[in-house]
Amino acid sequence: MSSNNIAIRVSNLSKCYQIYETPRDRLKQFVMPRIRRVAGKQQKQYFREFWALKDVSFEIKKGETVGIIGRNGSGKSTLLQMICGTLTPTSGSIQTNGRIAALLELGSGFNTEFTGRENVYMNAAVLGLSKEEVDARYDDIVAFADIGEFIERPVKTYSSGMMVRLAFAVQSQIDPDILIVDEALSVGDAKFQAKCFDRLRQLKENGTSILLVTHSSEQIVTHCSNAILLNNGEQLESGEPRRIVNRYMDLLFGKERKTLESKPQNSSSDKPVLSTGDVAYSLSSQDDIFSTRLGYNPHEYRWGDGTASILDFYLAADGEPYPSAVTSGQSICLAVSVQFVSELLRPILGITIKTKEGVTIYGVNSETLENDEFQSLGQKASVVQAEATLKCRLAPGDYFVSLGIATRQGEKVIPHDRRYDSIHLQVKPHSSFFGLADLDLNLSTKIIK
Repeated sequence: MSSNNIAIRVSNLSKCYQIYETPRDRLKQFVMPRIRRVAGKQQKQYFREFWALKDVSFEIKKGETVGIIGRNGSGKSTLLQMICGTLTPTSGSIQTNGRIAALLELGSGFNTEFTGRENVYMNAAVLGLSKEEVDARYDDIVAFADIGEFIERPVKTYSSGMMVRLAFAVQSQIDPDILIVDEALSVGDAKFQAKCFDRLRQLKENGTSILLVTHSSEQIVTHCSNAILLNNGEQLESGEPRRIVNRYMDLLFGKERKTLESKPQNSSSDKPVLSTGDVAYSLSSQDDIFSTRLGYNPHEYRWGDGTASILDFYLAADGEPYPSAVTSGQSICLAVSVQFVSELLRPILGITIKTKEGVTIYGVNSETLENDEFQSLGQKASVVQAEATLKCRLAPGDYFVSLGIATRQGEKVIPHDRRYDSIHLQVKPHSSFFGLADLDLNLSTKIIK
């Protein structure tokens, strides 16, 4: 690929910090190597190494939006600071093509004694704009920040949200070639975030490359064309955002993915018959035949510790089993059978519906529903069936249903079997509303004159 199409190229990038236990060790490290070298003695280190980043490589094309995700301490901010040039790599190289604007730390680059207006001109000058260029953009910057009369007050009087507003307004209104945003947007309110992401879309359309660091998995899926997962300073994976976010969820729960292989279908499997209304259906209570059902997504993401297993599911719309598509307004029945391989205390059954882009439309579980009946289950070797009914209020399109069995230990959630995006749900086109969901609005009118 031509280097002219690359905005950022990172090659084998590493950053190591020297950690000293005492100030005395720092002095020893400064003096003793020289003395030992003169004396012909073997060298000795008086510090321990901490690798904040190890051998990271990737490329970002012009006009591409890439998300970087990972737990706290994974090296995200260190990586961004080296790309911006505020940190020097221990090894490796970074190549950037074009003007970089960065929103790293809250208020970074601001002089708190200066007014908002003065900081606008100072920040823009640092980014390479002349006074005339800032004059031409100043009204747009102030309008975007929307902090009113505070623009003439010292920045030290600003709230954290106001500081982010002004900082993002400056960085985004100068039309940078590369824009780097590190968690800053999480401080603003919902309306400001919506305005920021609308501006990010405009910048992307204009050819700006965007590097977005956030803990919000939905922001990564919705706004990024590619994603990079960091953990303990290492680049675990990069690629399609939904796949990377799923791997990130594994790490959040403290477990690497454990693949759960489906058992082969057994024709002698016991299938208790359940019913919903006048329609009878059966669910497997022995073999995992989930993948044999119509509507199953073969690209599901399944993981867990295997102490529980979701064996089978049944889906119907107004009594029609496993429909190829459903219509907004229909009643949906979703039933699952769950086998408890080990004894589980107060198990939790979760159901989530997402768009094909990965945006959560609806999520619920037996704990949030305060369903003590399901949470009283969990006996070893037992198999239970659970049935959920809901009204389809979704707009036309493709959706995916995720299922999961977990337990809770204090604040920690232990996943036993999670089947992400395991059931494909298609909603037929209609013209009664537009958007994501049908809120069943009623409109009435009357003549008042």
